[in-house]
Amino acid sequence: MREAVSGTRAIALVGPAGAGKTCLAEALLFAAGTIDRLGSTGAGTSVGDHSPEARARGGSTELNLMHFDYLGEKFALIDVPGSTGFAADGARALAVADLAIVVVDPDPARAPLAAPALRMLDELGLPHVVFVNRIDQARGSIRALLGALEPLSVSPLIARQIPIRQGDKVTGFVDVALERAFRYVPGKPSERIEIPTEVAEREQEARTHLLEQLADHDDALLEQLLMDETPEPQVVFGDLARETRENLGVPVLFGSAANSWGVRRLLKALRHEAPGPDSTATRLGVTNSALFAFKVSHGSNMGRVAFARLLGGNMAEGAEVHDADGRTTRLGALFAVQGEKMTKLARADDGDVLALAKLDSVKAGQWLGAGTLPPPPDVPMPALNCAIAIEPADRKDDVKMSGALAKLLEEDPSLKLEQDEANHEIRLRGVNDEQLQNVISKLKRRYGVEVRHRSPTIGYRESIRRSVTQRGRHKKQSGGHGQFGDVVIEVRPLGRGEGFQFDEKIHGGAIPRQYIPAVEQGIRDALLKGPLGFRVVDVAVTVTDGSYHSVDSSEIAFRTAGRIAMQEALAAAQPHLLEPVHRVTVVSPTSATSRVSSAVASRRGQMLGMGPRDGWTGWDRVEALIPEAELSGLEAELRSLSQGLATYEAAFDHLAELNGTLAEKVIKQREPEHA
Repeated sequence: MREAVSGTRAIALVGPAGAGKTCLAEALLFAAGTIDRLGSTGAGTSVGDHSPEARARGGSTELNLMHFDYLGEKFALIDVPGSTGFAADGARALAVADLAIVVVDPDPARAPLAAPALRMLDELGLPHVVFVNRIDQARGSIRALLGALEPLSVSPLIARQIPIRQGDKVTGFVDVALERAFRYVPGKPSERIEIPTEVAEREQEARTHLLEQLADHDDALLEQLLMDETPEPQVVFGDLARETRENLGVPVLFGSAANSWGVRRLLKALRHEAPGPDSTATRLGVTNSALFAFKVSHGSNMGRVAFARLLGGNMAEGAEVHDADGRTTRLGALFAVQGEKMTKLARADDGDVLALAKLDSVKAGQWLGAGTLPPPPDVPMPALNCAIAIEPADRKDDVKMSGALAKLLEEDPSLKLEQDEANHEIRLRGVNDEQLQNVISKLKRRYGVEVRHRSPTIGYRESIRRSVTQRGRHKKQSGGHGQFGDVVIEVRPLGRGEGFQFDEKIHGGAIPRQYIPAVEQGIRDALLKGPLGFRVVDVAVTVTDGSYHSVDSSEIAFRTAGRIAMQEALAAAQPHLLEPVHRVTVVSPTSATSRVSSAVASRRGQMLGMGPRDGWTGWDRVEALIPEAELSGLEAELRSLSQGLATYEAAFDHLAELNGTLAEKVIKQREPEHA
């Protein structure tokens, strides 16, 4: 008889966007009796996806937390958004879960969509199972789906069920471990039936394969199989539980969340085979009662709330805890979370996922506890390649916008705010355009801040092609002391990336030494905006001669003279435009690589190389140089070419000369701004 697992088990729901994770969460709550009707994300009646942004989008934009009891045992659900732009919101929570359910579509052609989730789970060492959703809509074979999924998983897939079909429709399943058949009944638990004769042979093949997989890690079972002995059910289920908990295999089950098909079978598998919080505590190095804060939210009516998981024991409201830096604080109110509803708790039990109110000192990614705290789990974050320049529609909202953005950045670790002093821009950087549009929506709805946004200014520069010598003279007389400064400079181009160099070769006191720094500053002033309208780079300037007036010369006069000389020299030195070029690395499924390469070429990209992605079967890595001006919209295009899977990272590489009509267009667009 199996012993009940103590504490609350945290189950994460992961997988590609649109696979039905939130729908499955709803079905699990319904099957467990926690809710009395099956809500719908589309109708806005589900427990999860309760925010206005999620309901307007028709999909998750942030983490959903829920909980239920099943046959006397406690479970917490962590529903992680599948869209690339929102997935980072649940990454820290995923790291402290006990088990993940990877929800996938039954279409074998869509199997690669599960690759990022499977890869992350393997990197985290998190036990997981696969749930094939919408089995009622399956047209291909489960065998073909498993064949497509197998290369994506480090651990072997273990088929727990085979489908029973009537025509081209799946009407039930055979549980291979139990050797029992069930027929789906709309709105009710599945009905047990005799194993149909047409699937009996296939069931025996599937069971033999399952037992052989289990025998890979059980010598006693292997010996039984070699002796043609039938293993006892408790041996089979014991091995299934061990393989799952130790991440030696990945069980695969199927059903339809919308119809509640296969959901109770999944619940039973979770109850019998999902590891408990003690296992996760060991994996993360937790030795005392400790809370891991995986997310901070400002969206509830309670103000700032930290969501956390408790491991290693129990904890009560008012308990004294400290963080990794030794700062001590007292826990405020504790709450159980059910979608947007929160219920006050007097104490939290081992494994609980809960909300901490009035605890402003805690930050996401921190442990809180009474003893030695483990290091925070290493959670990979996506590249932040998309950016917008934003400003309040009403200048009076400047401070209000800054405060609101600070709160939204605390909520989402994959957002970053940058101040571009050169172009006087505030830039919001994120994973993709969808995520940034969601931030703009929250600014307006939650904080009442209307913002204007546009693409960031491209960092064009200009330089020169030839060397020139130029005199700059500033002479002004307006009564009393006048202003006089006179300099001669030599200007020459430098190699790309060498910046600015300044020197002086004054002989005979033509310019007093105290005025040389002012001349340099005047030259630097001129570099801020060259004759084409952009900052000037890669030039060397030498002051060779000049003259002064004993009364009228001053620092300001020589600064002005230096600026005049430099402006005239730049105009005469054949100025030309430079554009920033980024080194871009695209990773995508091999099936989309040719389309990705064409997209790169269409954006004036220079291919540097192509090859398989390290450690990823069926994926490629494309290296290229692409002008910054061509990166706008690249993320969305790559997603459309690859079923939403291709991603890229970009970093500035060098400045390249831009000529012809493209340069003329850039300069013409710049003129009205600086007229």
